[in-house]
Amino acid sequence: MPSVLICSMPAVGHVTPLLSVVRALVASGDRVRFMTGERFREKVEAAGADFLPLPPESDFDMDNLEPSGLTGPAAIRHDLNEIFLARMPFQYAAVQAALAAEHTDAVLAEALFTGVIPLLETPRADRPLIVCLGIVPLSIPSRDTAPFGLGITPMGGPIGRIRNAVLQFVADKSIFAAVNTYGDARMAEALGRPLKRTYMDWLTRADLVVQFTVEGFEYQRSDLPAHVRFVGPVSQGNTSTVAKPSWWGDLDGSKPVVHVTQGTVANKDPNEVILPTIRGLANDDVLVVVTMGGRSVDLLPADLPANVRVAEYLPYDQLIPLVDVFVTNGGYGGVHFALQNGLPLVVAGLTEEKSEVNARVAWSGAGINLKTNQATPDAAAAAVRKVLADPRYREAAVRLGTEIAASPGADALHDLIAEHVAAGR
Repeated sequence: MPSVLICSMPAVGHVTPLLSVVRALVASGDRVRFMTGERFREKVEAAGADFLPLPPESDFDMDNLEPSGLTGPAAIRHDLNEIFLARMPFQYAAVQAALAAEHTDAVLAEALFTGVIPLLETPRADRPLIVCLGIVPLSIPSRDTAPFGLGITPMGGPIGRIRNAVLQFVADKSIFAAVNTYGDARMAEALGRPLKRTYMDWLTRADLVVQFTVEGFEYQRSDLPAHVRFVGPVSQGNTSTVAKPSWWGDLDGSKPVVHVTQGTVANKDPNEVILPTIRGLANDDVLVVVTMGGRSVDLLPADLPANVRVAEYLPYDQLIPLVDVFVTNGGYGGVHFALQNGLPLVVAGLTEEKSEVNARVAWSGAGINLKTNQATPDAAAAAVRKVLADPRYREAAVRLGTEIAASPGADALHDLIAEHVAAGR
C-alpha cells in the first residue's frame, strides 16, 4: 500500500476537507502522515493519520488573521505573498525532513501549500509523486478562460480567446508580476535559485491534480491537461452531532426558508452578508435561518426581525433539506454542500478564492452572484426573491447535485495514487 504525506495550510477551511481524504486513504490501508498546524493535531490523529507539525515559522492561526481590507486581484496578490509564498522555504524544509525520515510514495498538497513547489524541480525519478488536491477552484490557465483571480466568467469563440490572451498578458506582466518576483525570492531561499515561472500555475507541473468538484461546476477548457481529474466534493453526507435549537419546530414547511451564513473563516463582520440579508427580508413571508460559523450570536443586534432564527452552529445534514435558498459569501466547501443537495444560491464575496467560486455559481446557473464583498439589503433581498420565483436556479442546482451524487469524492484517491505511483516506477 502507498505511503502518503498530506500537507495543508493551518486553517479550518483547508484542513477539514483533507481529513476526509485521510479517512478514505486509511480505510484503503494506506500509510498516511499529515503535516499542518499544531492546533489540528487531535483531529488529524482521530482521522487515522500520524501528525507532523509545521515549523514554527509556518504555523500560525490562519483563521484569525487581520483582514487586509483588499478585494479582488489585490486581495489575492496580498494573500499569495504574505500568507502563502512567505512560508515556502520553511514548508519545503519540513517536507524534505519528512521525506528523509521515511519512504514516501506520494506527497499530496492542497493548492495553496507552496512548500511542494521547489520539490517539482527534482526529476520525477528522484522524488515522490506530487499530487495537488483542489480544494479551491481550478487555477490552471487556459486559452478558454480568463486568468484565475479576476472572477471573470468565460467568453466563447475567437473574441473570447483574444480577450483571455490579453488578460493573461496583463495579469502576468502587471497584476501578478509582483507575486512572481516575490516568489522567486522565496524560491531562492528554499532551493538556492529562482524559479522564473508563474507561481499561480504550479498545478500545470504537478504529476496529478485531483479537483474536488464535478465538471459541471468548472469552466470547460479545450486544452485541459490530461493529469487533471474531477472526483466530486470530498464529503458528501457526514452525520452532524450538533444539537437542534429550541426553535427547530418553526421549520415546518409553512413558509420558504432562507439560510444565511458567512462560513467559518470570513465571518468576523456580519455586516457583509448576514445583516444585509436579514434587513432586506425583514418584511418578507420567509424564515431567515442564520448560522454564525462558531462566532457568538452576540455579534448580531438584539432586536432582530421576528422572522429570523440564529445559532452558532446547526445540524447541516438535517437543515439543508428544509432550505429553499442558501445565501453565503462563497466558500468552496459550503457552496458544494448546497449544490449536492440541489439548493440554489445567492452569493456575495470577493476575498480569498470567493470571487472565483461565486463566478462559477452564476456561470453554472445555480444562483446569483452579487459581485461584491459588502451586500446591500435591497440587492440581497431582490436576489433571494428572484431565486425563489425562478425555477431555473433550482433546476441547475439539482442537475449539479445529481452529478455530485454520481461522483466518488475522496474514495477515488487511493486508486489514482496507486496507479500513478506504479507508472512513475
